[in-house]
Amino acid sequence: MRATVKDVAALARVSPKTVSNVINGVVFVRPDTRHRVENALAELDYVPNLSARGLRTGRTGSIALAFPDLSTPYSAEMTHWFVEQAHERGWSIQLEQTGSRPEREGELLSRGKEHLVDGLVLNPITLDASALSSAGTGAAADSLPPVVVIGEVEQTLVDQVRVDSVAAARDMTAHLIAAGHSRIATLGDSAGEFDTATARARTRGFEQAMAEAGLPLDRALQYSCPEWTSADAFSVVRAAVDRGDRPDAIFCFTDSLAIGAVSALTSAGLRVPGDVAVAGFDDIVDGRFSVPPLTTVTFDKRLFVDRTLELLAARIADRHGAAELVLIPHEIVVRASSGSRG
Repeated sequence: MRATVKDVAALARVSPKTVSNVINGVVFVRPDTRHRVENALAELDYVPNLSARGLRTGRTGSIALAFPDLSTPYSAEMTHWFVEQAHERGWSIQLEQTGSRPEREGELLSRGKEHLVDGLVLNPITLDASALSSAGTGAAADSLPPVVVIGEVEQTLVDQVRVDSVAAARDMTAHLIAAGHSRIATLGDSAGEFDTATARARTRGFEQAMAEAGLPLDRALQYSCPEWTSADAFSVVRAAVDRGDRPDAIFCFTDSLAIGAVSALTSAGLRVPGDVAVAGFDDIVDGRFSVPPLTTVTFDKRLFVDRTLELLAARIADRHGAAELVLIPHEIVVRASSGSRG
């Protein structure tokens, strides 16, 4: 006979409710208690009756996660943590890519409204392009499924987790200035084709730091990229060098951009950081092993994901209450790529 929740509860010496909490992953359970329940589940080879549970609770045990581009190292690292921590909560994840097809966000919201997933984590590149912009307020907003937005899009409709990119970009620019650099370029500027909420925030932080230091902005050194990839960064920076641009430093709005910039500078016979310093953002693993290793903005990705899923679980359990914004602390990690000028 198939084991029941009561059987698992008896073996683990807990209540059936605690077993359900572990299986559903919505309510926090102490690690030692969770461990006993998980051992009992394994020993009894417990298989949940998903159809019965769905009818009883109205929940699927599945959430949706959307990134603009799943091919980037940053998205890969974040997806890893989402899958691992969702599993710890008893959730499975449906992945979606929305960058070139923002209407896919609307499809995900529809899945939530139809109870095909319990909640959604969205990473819109701009609010205008997001399906959330059409939700508005009032009755339309009330019909939204449980949603948490990650990233820099400024909105107050749903819960959100992000790094303060304005402050982080300001801090990175201040670091480059303190290292003796004054002719600082940016790579990923919001004035170009890739005009996103992230680009706008990091451009704003850069400009604030330059103004605070009394340094002039050279718009010709604020480089945009058609896409935020290492390949596009290489093309843009190499073209800038070939036409005679020689900044002291380049602040790249992602580490992937920074890796492409370093490659372009090196291919043109320039030394990093001897001739041009380079800094990035996001602290991806590849950046730590680039040559030279990248100075970057770092933040705790596991904490970021944990707080996101914590908000989503709370919103699944209780749809009411004001939207909450969680800011994840950042730090500047100084490595060899930024150098200093005496």
